[in-house]
Amino acid sequence: MADDRFHVYDTTLRDGAQQEGLNLTVADKLAVARHLDGLGVGFIEGGWPGANPKDTEFFRRARTELDLKHAQLAAFGATRRAGVKAADDPLVAALRESGAPVVTLVAKSHDRHVELALRTTLQENLAMIRDTVSHLRAEGQRVFLDAEHFFDGYKSNPAYALEVLRTAAEAGADVIALCDTNGGMLPDELADIVHEAVQAGARVGIHCHDDTGCAVANTLAAVKAGATHVQGCANGYGERSGNANLFTVVANLQLKRGFDLVPPTALADMTRIAHAITEVTNVTPNSHAPYVGMSAFAHKAGLHASAIKVDPNLYQHIDPAAVGNDMRMLVSDMAGRASVELKGRELGYELTPEHTKTLVERVKDLESKGFTFEAADASFELLLRDTVAGERKRHFDVESWRVIVERTKGGELVSEATVKVHAKGERIVATGEGNGPVNALDKAVRLALEQLYPELAKLELVDYKVRILEGTHGTDAITRVLITSSDDTTEWATVGVAENIIDASWQALEQAVTYGLLRAGRDC
Repeated sequence: MADDRFHVYDTTLRDGAQQEGLNLTVADKLAVARHLDGLGVGFIEGGWPGANPKDTEFFRRARTELDLKHAQLAAFGATRRAGVKAADDPLVAALRESGAPVVTLVAKSHDRHVELALRTTLQENLAMIRDTVSHLRAEGQRVFLDAEHFFDGYKSNPAYALEVLRTAAEAGADVIALCDTNGGMLPDELADIVHEAVQAGARVGIHCHDDTGCAVANTLAAVKAGATHVQGCANGYGERSGNANLFTVVANLQLKRGFDLVPPTALADMTRIAHAITEVTNVTPNSHAPYVGMSAFAHKAGLHASAIKVDPNLYQHIDPAAVGNDMRMLVSDMAGRASVELKGRELGYELTPEHTKTLVERVKDLESKGFTFEAADASFELLLRDTVAGERKRHFDVESWRVIVERTKGGELVSEATVKVHAKGERIVATGEGNGPVNALDKAVRLALEQLYPELAKLELVDYKVRILEGTHGTDAITRVLITSSDDTTEWATVGVAENIIDASWQALEQAVTYGLLRAGRDC
């Protein structure tokens, strides 16, 4: 298990699951827990057994279905109710019976919350904390305490907030996590309060929300002030603006502050784990997320590229490989010669000065007309190949294509596309039907070419995006289409631009098929 001197505590399955639009099944929670264990976190908070049937089921299944190598499961719950013994409280019993070796209790540390929300006295709240912690400890479970609204409570009544910490520690709580529940703190003030809490003699942790955009900064400030337990959520999930992004916190502490939190091999798998969790949660990944985002080490400006060509570290704060990410060169109208040279090298081409000059001019000309290559690497590679070859090379020539959209008597819309192509000395005519004009074109070109190139059967259009570039022109506007395709092993994007949306779609589709054939080893 992880070193107990400093805790990395994940609360994705409980606090993170409160994010709007994020709904996890029990199977989802088990899958996310496996990914987090692969990262090497010390504790995974599984949920609130007894209060939530799904969480009760999670802990039941976890006993037989989870084989954790690094982490321990923590069950979350509240202190006993006022006027009831901890041993007699059914929700405390659910924590005992969860099978989790660790219990994290939430307790009020803000005097106004005690009196207005719990509707009890300040002394009874302390008794609830003391009784629940000591009871669970006597039952053989380790206890952490989340001091809810601690920072607001400290500002309201510092003596009482600190008394909550002392009471929990004396009753046997190993760690008291100070919670910025409303997410309103800033790093300097938070650090001062954490320092005061540490001086009170308890082992202190930190739990931050991101309502000021400072959750990660606040967490780091708390560690510098003496906290030895950090809580957060994968990808910054959580209610409202989210929780501290655990991936960012771990990477900052390990790579910037020298903490030994997770194995280096696990840290180098962080990007994959972050994206794997987004697949389970079905939440679109933040491409600009620190460390693990697709754009975290992407360079677009020509000035940056010139420096990176000399030394990548000149415009990168770490080696992307340390967190399993990659440096990417983006080609756009901002690109200079160095950007294009580096992108060509990334794709396996050593460009001559003449090729580089021609390619830069061609990219800038096309982007002035609405094309974008930073999001369409496959289109850029085809453009690069044509530049090096000195001519346009493809696997087939298009004689013509047409699309008919018909509304039937029954009200159904049917699209029919016909394509005429020349390939391998043959003229092929094929017709396809689809639920839309692009789908029909896609089917028609496959029918035409699959008999000559059977590998196209694996090709799949997985995403289709349309953007109107000059909206003031109304229906006469220039349209850009981005198509993402897949061959079961990887994905690539192609772009088309035209006044006609179907024409723009055809351009992107034709390039997608060509690139797919190149990936399959077919020469033009």
